[in-house]
Amino acid sequence: MKRKKRWLLAGAALLALFGGAAAILGFSRPEMAVYESGSGISMKFKASGPRFVQYRENEEPGWHDMFVKGVNLGATVPGYFPGELPATEEDYLRWFQQIDEMGANVIRVYTIHQPLFYSALVKYNEERPEDPLYFMQGIWSPEEQLIEEQDAYAEHIHQAFKQEIGKAVGAVYGDITIEPSPGAASGTYTDNAGPYLMAWHIGTEWDPAMVKNTNEKHSDVPLYQGDYFAATEEASPFESWLAGIVDHTAAQEIKYGWQHPMAFTNWVTTDVLEHPGEPLFEEDMVSVDARHVEPVNWEAGYFAAFHVYPYYPDFFRTDKTLQTIEDGEGGFNTYRAYLRRLKQEIKELPVMITEYGVPSSKGLSHHGPGGRDQGGHNEQEQGEINVSLTRDIYEEGYAGAILFMWQDEWFKKTWNTMPLELPADRRAYWLNVLTNEKMFGVLAMEPGKASLLHVDGSLDDWDQLGEGEAMEWMSPSSGVQRMKVTHDEAYLYVGLELDRSFDPLQHTLWIGADTQAGGDIPVKELDGRSLIGGKLETLIQLAGDEDSQVKIAPSYNFHKRLYGKEGYWMLPEEDVKAKEPLSFDPWKLGISLMMSPPDTRFAHPFVDEVVGDLKRGSSNPDNPDFDSLAAWQYKEQVLELRIPWMLLGFADPSSHQAIDYSPMESRRAFRTSAVEGITLIPWLQDRGAGKAAKPKDSSGEVLDVKSVSPYVWKGWEGVDVKYSERLKQSYAAMQAYFTSVPDIYPNANPE
Repeated sequence: MKRKKRWLLAGAALLALFGGAAAILGFSRPEMAVYESGSGISMKFKASGPRFVQYRENEEPGWHDMFVKGVNLGATVPGYFPGELPATEEDYLRWFQQIDEMGANVIRVYTIHQPLFYSALVKYNEERPEDPLYFMQGIWSPEEQLIEEQDAYAEHIHQAFKQEIGKAVGAVYGDITIEPSPGAASGTYTDNAGPYLMAWHIGTEWDPAMVKNTNEKHSDVPLYQGDYFAATEEASPFESWLAGIVDHTAAQEIKYGWQHPMAFTNWVTTDVLEHPGEPLFEEDMVSVDARHVEPVNWEAGYFAAFHVYPYYPDFFRTDKTLQTIEDGEGGFNTYRAYLRRLKQEIKELPVMITEYGVPSSKGLSHHGPGGRDQGGHNEQEQGEINVSLTRDIYEEGYAGAILFMWQDEWFKKTWNTMPLELPADRRAYWLNVLTNEKMFGVLAMEPGKASLLHVDGSLDDWDQLGEGEAMEWMSPSSGVQRMKVTHDEAYLYVGLELDRSFDPLQHTLWIGADTQAGGDIPVKELDGRSLIGGKLETLIQLAGDEDSQVKIAPSYNFHKRLYGKEGYWMLPEEDVKAKEPLSFDPWKLGISLMMSPPDTRFAHPFVDEVVGDLKRGSSNPDNPDFDSLAAWQYKEQVLELRIPWMLLGFADPSSHQAIDYSPMESRRAFRTSAVEGITLIPWLQDRGAGKAAKPKDSSGEVLDVKSVSPYVWKGWEGVDVKYSERLKQSYAAMQAYFTSVPDIYPNANPE
């Protein structure tokens, strides 16, 4: 053992000696190839006409056409909001490695990150100078002020944007101290990440009403003419303002002896195309044209960047002029048709799609042709769709595709669940899987018990729970011998043992849920039983694959309250047959609001969709039956399930807030009540015999809500949030495609 140790020490000494000698003799680690212009400016990337090119020396020296493959990276983790910036160096280094291994060559960030991001990227890339992982720096515009003022030329907005640009450039080149400010990164930036920058991505998605108002209010503004960028004669006042913003960014960067390609953020709503099939005027109101800003003294050039999703705006479904490319499944690939039309229109510049993708969420909020919906996909489906979108972008000749996004973001919101997430300032403390915006990542940010409790029909893993983490009830009703309940930041978990083997063809297991005073008695589903001591808000049904779902009490149904006569009045009046026994309603989300002329170009029907369905499968990623949306499974006498908090009526489980029964407030707002916990009442129905469950004639069985203690839990704050990371199936799908697409376009001729 000592001899081995001596040899190891000797080897280390030789390596150190050789390494030092190599450095002296010029054999140190090779440096990244950088182009030095005649004017002393360094460049690694540039936009050259319609091409986006990279300077390389390790093959044929020169500028090579490249395909940018990337992913958008957020700055937060569960339990935190943007601006709190909790990611550590360890987080960043781990993510960089995983992103690199996915086959990406760039990370896009939307705004200034904390100094750790830049120092970690420099540290990561110093180990691989010949093949570094690049980044695209976004600069956040004063979005809220722009929407509020409706005028880009407002002096305080213009100055705020320029100050943000100065901070961003200083952060990238490690040459600034940013004082603390709420919701923003701060600290001393000392690491120069400039050599690893690929491009600047300036601004946010532009509000069309703001653009239109700016153009009208400043119709006589002179065209901007700067030292590096200028507005063309065709530029609108807003585009001229953008020329000044891009020029200011260039002026700040050139101080450091570098030039990088420039782009401003754009999206489909303000694109340069006409969409006669779009029902909403504001989605086709005004254009922002990248061709109306041009470099006049910027060798690194300029490109167009768009956010393009396959389901928004609605014209992807409604515009017949896009139904030109068949998808091979009896429909049309309107996404690819749009990409083709946009690329044909913008021929002068490289064009990148810098946001696209679908989420792996239970909830959804927009439908897209060919099933490319905004949500309602498991991880496998998410991966298949994301790959198909990437393929469309690549094969249509775009300069790059940057997927949205790297990690799930719990703080996000979307229009059809926002009214139900209350209070809004606690969204980041729990994972609402009905909010699709939270789950776009290829890196899952899973709730605290996801890696511990796998829904697979076995309760063995429940034995790993700590003392007091679960509650247990013995014989809560006939047919059910034992019930166990626990929770985490996303789900209520329930495990049950029956007195017989469960058969979904013969049995239905019902679990009623009571959270507060009010509710209804599900007469039809009770099938001869009676319920006393309380009423129910929701009802869980486990049976065949087509029948398993969460239902909601008619008097509690906040979907009907929001979109019925109490709210937007978009749901038709129901024809209630008084003689029929009361039954609970399917759990739905609104997908598209009803609108009609003159507010829209043509009628836009109300669309909703059942999202209370419960998929049977396994939540264990190592199980062949794994499905990221799996909600329940059974094995013999055991049933195991996990139910999203919102399906049980919770607006914020971290503070015990549930939607209450009070009338909606003005502006169609719900109110909540703080509840003690949730009481679960199970009963087993024998569907084969058409009677209530055995062992004895239980058609008169009485279920007493008060006889079962409620499940209670301790509330939590952001610092208490527990989560784990897991690479999704969609990561593997993107990895397979990204690694099959070369960084450098085949047969590209270097300049």
